[in-house]
Amino acid sequence: MGIIRRLRLRVKRQRYKARAFRKRRELRCVADRTSQIGRGDVLLFCTARNEDVRLPYFLKYYRNLGVNHFLFVDNDSTDGSLDYLSQQEDVSIWHTTASYKRSRFGMDWINHLLWRYGNNHWTLVVDPDEFFVYPFCDTRPINALTDWLDASGVRSFSAMLLDMYPKGPIGDVPYKRGDNPFETALWFDSGNYTLRRNHAYHELWIQGGPRARAFFADHPEKAPALNKIPLVKWSRRNVYLSSTHALLPRGLNHVYEQWGGEKPSGALLHAKFLSTFNDKAREELKRRQHYAASMEYRAYVRKGPDSTDLWCRWSERYINWRQLEILGLMSKGNWA
Repeated sequence: MGIIRRLRLRVKRQRYKARAFRKRRELRCVADRTSQIGRGDVLLFCTARNEDVRLPYFLKYYRNLGVNHFLFVDNDSTDGSLDYLSQQEDVSIWHTTASYKRSRFGMDWINHLLWRYGNNHWTLVVDPDEFFVYPFCDTRPINALTDWLDASGVRSFSAMLLDMYPKGPIGDVPYKRGDNPFETALWFDSGNYTLRRNHAYHELWIQGGPRARAFFADHPEKAPALNKIPLVKWSRRNVYLSSTHALLPRGLNHVYEQWGGEKPSGALLHAKFLSTFNDKAREELKRRQHYAASMEYRAYVRKGPDSTDLWCRWSERYINWRQLEILGLMSKGNWA
């Protein structure tokens, strides 16, 4: 890479860090329990709005994985999320009424919290409807993975976003607060994915799955990206660029083996398509706080999210992480 290119990337990284520093003024601390964070703790960072129905199972799931502390940004929820999270003893939470869109879809807020609290920790950045799956997650806590990554000199770990959905119309089975979403949304596409390498930042761009075929069939190139790098050994040098799709320094994006063999990777089970999806899609379309004038949510509402049936004869019923490895959707690499 030429010196001019390196300088441009360095300037961009510093500009994004400066944005995050300025945006800290939009955050009001509601519950600060960060003094509880110990050396070696795995930390989870999340931005949420009106996700009270999901939060009990979300916290339970990640506590069971071994996450030690949660750092939330609540973007002006009106459903009791803020009160619920502020009562959790392993949660620190900040509130903001500022624009989600103008914060680069929450990443400025998260980048600031990562800079302030994440340094030298393994950090997991996920949405409230994303559930991290990694090799041996059914028998080994997350610090077993991070210890192995440390010993292997690996600083970032990728996870493909895997859209999960029910069999039948999305709105048919009511989702209740605290339920396991994958008792209903337990199907996924085992194929129908495209991959390409982004030469600007070296991440592997993935698209496809049920959203591409159901909501973006006429323009699959506009389907949401499924590549994510949610687990990172954080340094104050780092910054997320676009959601968790890519970072700087761009060496953190080298999460896929290019010259043979396999690097370990995971999956994010995406519990978006529950009975709550209809109301959520319409709310977010009305707010217009998402990427490209909420193009994704316009596609959902146009299709009729409540009556949409994503199941097809090629749908696969989810069993466990080993199934995903067999299908080539994640890999344990040389971690045994």
